[in-house]
Amino acid sequence: MTQFFNNIEPNVIDDEMLQKAIEEKCPEDLGDIARRESINVKVVTEIQFSFKNILQIANLWPLENLTKLQLDNNVIEKIEGLESLVHLVWLDLSFNNIEVIEGLDTLVKLQDLSLYNNRISKIEHMDTLQELQIFSIGKNNLTILEDVIYLRRLKSLQTLNLSGNPFCREEHYRLFVVAHLPSLVYLDFKLVRNSTVRFLHSLIGKSGKSILQSLCFVALGAGSLQKSGSQKHTAAFVEYLNGPFLYDSLHEEDGEAAKLVSLPGVEELLQAYPSWFVLVCENLYKYGLEEYEKREAEVSKFYKRLHEILAVNQQESKRIISDFESRNQRRLDELYQEGSGEIADSKRAQGKEEIHQLWDALMILEALVSNDLEELLEDFKRSIDVIASTFTENVQGIYPFPSSQCRDLENQHLEKVMEIVQATLKKIERFELEEDFPDDLRMLFEDKTTVVNIINVSHSIRLRKIDKRESDMLSNTYQW
Repeated sequence: MTQFFNNIEPNVIDDEMLQKAIEEKCPEDLGDIARRESINVKVVTEIQFSFKNILQIANLWPLENLTKLQLDNNVIEKIEGLESLVHLVWLDLSFNNIEVIEGLDTLVKLQDLSLYNNRISKIEHMDTLQELQIFSIGKNNLTILEDVIYLRRLKSLQTLNLSGNPFCREEHYRLFVVAHLPSLVYLDFKLVRNSTVRFLHSLIGKSGKSILQSLCFVALGAGSLQKSGSQKHTAAFVEYLNGPFLYDSLHEEDGEAAKLVSLPGVEELLQAYPSWFVLVCENLYKYGLEEYEKREAEVSKFYKRLHEILAVNQQESKRIISDFESRNQRRLDELYQEGSGEIADSKRAQGKEEIHQLWDALMILEALVSNDLEELLEDFKRSIDVIASTFTENVQGIYPFPSSQCRDLENQHLEKVMEIVQATLKKIERFELEEDFPDDLRMLFEDKTTVVNIINVSHSIRLRKIDKRESDMLSNTYQW
């Protein structure tokens, strides 16, 4: 917006401008005190120098307790004169002509910095800004995407705006930034999803490739793990259920109980048991993938609607601002022609009033978009609650794919094995055992209590593994 002032002489912050800014910002009584005591300004914590056609930052040293400084929409070419403002938390230098990031070394408490819409071509000289959380450097002349890596040293950075820079047109721009800045929560006004960060970092961590190679790997589809293979199974919370994996794990710790397979009839049981068990697991696996697709569709629907709301809001905001800019440019041209006098004063007053109207209009838009987003979030939450609760209920044992079937199969298997064991014990009591009865089983059956305990322990271990698989599915669903 600095083009509004092309026909006006540039300014430097002097005592008069400083005094006026204090009077505009401070309460009326404090303004009177400032006038009487000639800028005794230690109580001033916020000040605004927007739209003042300022060329050079100077004379701010008296504002030693300043925490918020607005210098946006001027013609500033260099960041300077801020050394004494060590308590500054919020600094807006957007819409200026700054070419180099510098002069910020002493601002160690800075949390929010805007350099939006300047002429900066390199991110540098920010090492001391370790408390910086929000940084806007969109619409500058940044062309080298790798320069973003510099921001890794800012450990507190959570919100970053780079939109409008030349490197944003690169194909893998967003993935590159997210991968290198894992602490980011928002990038270019969009939420960074945790799943994206985890995926990128796991991909990088598992190979010695550079990030660019990894991103190419992703972009080409060779590593599209979120849509295929084990990554999709994990996202659906049904990993290791598409086959005999769970069943095989049940028998890893059988120990002495494994000897029972030699009992007549047990081997036949073990041949039938896994086929039913695996069938139940595969049904649950298919159901989990179906529910995963429902969740993903709901999330996609949410983001689509979110972008629509924001796009409409942005379009309307741009229209309002564009109308204001057109009227303001005409007014400034007229002011330039008039110079001074009542007409000029009237137009200045009109300009101030229109700025207030612009503010009100944009605030109304913000309130409207806030309401729309709140409704969207509530609808999304309700839909997700239904999908997630239905999934967890089915996992816990409600139609159509109850995991309790796995327990039922294990319990039925135990009952049949115990029947065979009891029959064998009776044969031992009556001395009716076959001569070819295995010696290791004879030793096992010397004590009835021992053999029963072995079977029960093995059964308990299997049930715990089944329970843990269900618990993992439920906890992952709740966490999601």
